[in-house]
Formats: sequence, C-alpha cells, structure tokens
Amino acid sequence: MIQATQVRKGMVVKIEGVPHIVLEVTHITPGNWRAIIQCKMRNLTTNLAKELRLRSSDRLEEAEIEPFEMEYIYAANDLYYFMNVETYEQIGINRDILGDTIKFLKPNIRVKVEFYEGKPFGVVLPKYVELKVVETQTNIKDATAQAQSKPATLEGGHTCQVPPFVEVGNVIKVNAETGEYVERV
Repeated sequence: MIQATQVRKGMVVKIEGVPHIVLEVTHITPGNWRAIIQCKMRNLTTNLAKELRLRSSDRLEEAEIEPFEMEYIYAANDLYYFMNVETYEQIGINRDILGDTIKFLKPNIRVKVEFYEGKPFGVVLPKYVELKVVETQTNIKDATAQAQSKPATLEGGHTCQVPPFVEVGNVIKVNAETGEYVERV
C-alpha cells in the first residue's frame, strides 16, 4: 500500500480491485485546507478514463506489473507489433493503448512493454529518441540578432521547435518524455 502523495504518472494502482494506470497527477493545497491529490486514471480492463480526488492520508494498492524488453517491428491497421528480444514472440498492441508514444516509434527501437496479468497496457520509451526531420522552414541567414527557433515535423508525425540550422533530412535527438529537441545527431 502506498500513500496518495506517492502516486506518480505511469504507476499502476488497484481501485476496488480493478487496475488503473495513472495518466496525470495534480497536488492541490487550497489555502488553509487539507491537501488534495487529483488523479486522472485509465481503467486497464475497460479502457475508460476517470478523475479521482484523494486525501493525502488515503492509501492505494500498487498493482504488480511485468516489464519486458521488446523491439518495435511494424504497424498494420490499428495494431503496432512488438517482438520480445529473448523469446522472439510477437504481440500486437492497439493504437488506443499506445496513445502519443506512436509518434516516437520507428522500426527496431527497443522499448519496455508493460504487462498486467499477461495483457499489455503500455510502452515505456527510452529517454531520448533519434528521428529524421521531414518538414521545416528553410534557414534565413542574418534574419535576426536574437536566438530563434522554428517548427519541424519529424518522421513519426511529432512536431517540435528546433534551432534555425536544422534542415530537412537531418536526424535529431528528441526527449521522449517532453517531446523537446535536444541536439542534432
């Protein structure tokens, strides 16, 4: 059992015996009242999201999850296929379960797929992902004296701000958690 103040994004907790993944956590301290932890969670069995308010003294049961290292292979229809690097077993995960992580997936990238009771419910990406720039504005030299940035669309469909020297075809490193540009590779 963990206290409500220890709940973090990405954790899997049981509420009334049903596993939920924590999508967002907000700690609210309204003036001289007691603190409230507001959580947005997704039920792993029904895939429905709900918001839950907890007091700091409330306790939740943490669910047992099994992470397996897998390699992303390909996508077909709404399924994204991953291969277990130890057993070579392949599984398909629905687009709805993956959410925004599909923008950072590219073939042969190694990820951790998390399972609860034998069913996949999420993917943990590496901290940094290298993606190719497919669309951005051209660089105009001496346009301004201040540091500037421009929008760039990457190969998975993710859009982020990049420095002016980055051009189409460059491979850049992106922070998978925040989606921000890190450096040119």
